[in-house]
Amino acid sequence: MPAHDADPTHGVALFYHPAFLEHDTGNHPESARRLSGILAELERRGITESSLTRPEPASLDLLGQVHDLTYVRAVDEVARTGGGYWDLDTYISEGSYNAALLAAGAAAAAVDAAMAGTPSLALVRPPGHHALRRSAMGFCLFNNAAVAAQHAVSAHGLSRVMIVDWDVHHGNGTQDAFYDRADVLFFSSHRYPFYPGTGALDETGQGAGRGYTVNVPLPGGVGDEGYGQVFGQVVAPLARRYRPELIVVSAGYDSHLADPLGGMAVTVAGFSEMARTVMGLAREIPECNGRLAAVLEGGYNVAALAASVAATIAAFGGRESLAPEPPGGTPTGWTHPSAPDYIHHRHPPDVSGVIERVRGVHGL
Repeated sequence: MPAHDADPTHGVALFYHPAFLEHDTGNHPESARRLSGILAELERRGITESSLTRPEPASLDLLGQVHDLTYVRAVDEVARTGGGYWDLDTYISEGSYNAALLAAGAAAAAVDAAMAGTPSLALVRPPGHHALRRSAMGFCLFNNAAVAAQHAVSAHGLSRVMIVDWDVHHGNGTQDAFYDRADVLFFSSHRYPFYPGTGALDETGQGAGRGYTVNVPLPGGVGDEGYGQVFGQVVAPLARRYRPELIVVSAGYDSHLADPLGGMAVTVAGFSEMARTVMGLAREIPECNGRLAAVLEGGYNVAALAASVAATIAAFGGRESLAPEPPGGTPTGWTHPSAPDYIHHRHPPDVSGVIERVRGVHGL
């Protein structure tokens, strides 16, 4: 029997809980359909729900290291009293508080798995990287990636954790959590200017954290080649210089060509290559010793999201994805009708100037 049939997860620890589906957002872009689609794609590839590990909720002690507990209690109160919109983008339902606690717990469990030698991916919702210390924002309630990094520092005693955020939106909440710290390096590649309005190149940290925030603001329409340049010319030398003891990935897939919100032109193969790059760095850097933990962020075309997640799992496990793109025609055919012409015609912009500026600012 082929190895990938004997071990369909390719040796990657996967975390999931059915309560994530109970974060009921109705017809919101960030809906339960996202995880249901991922589960269906994984099932097609031989990864059953029974092979996914169910996490425990994050403790209030851990959450309190990232969020103000007054805010945490406010989310609980909104959920217990029937739910409602926190802001124009972010909905809290009766099941949302429990789901968010479990999502943060899954992020911490993914770190535990990585520290034990197994690369991991937490398949969670709600997503987290926009969540601020005292507020929900941008579909996010608790900041799962920040919880993961903080757990690595406080529970495992690490002094250098690198977060790689490849979501199309800037992870403003994660940046804020570690902006004045050197024990967590935050890297983000994102469309700019774009929601949430942060992530400029000159946002580099402050105090002890100066130089430990690295933003690569990209124009719309950047595809696989551009992201490949960013990861090869910024992420790789950055990681080799910082020498992290753990890499945490904020794995958002809304820069896929088919995504209705992102306006970028990345394909499943592009995400596979990004995943392969960070996994390779985790294995190359002696201090990291292969430790890699990822948490799901955005991605709103369900077929593209599911295929990209499956490709990421394969890449983390050192395998090629079995299906480089989801069925249904060419990538251009899936593009949202409102997408700009440069995406339809596949003429991605040159990113070499942005990369050189980032390299100059950060001395790479």
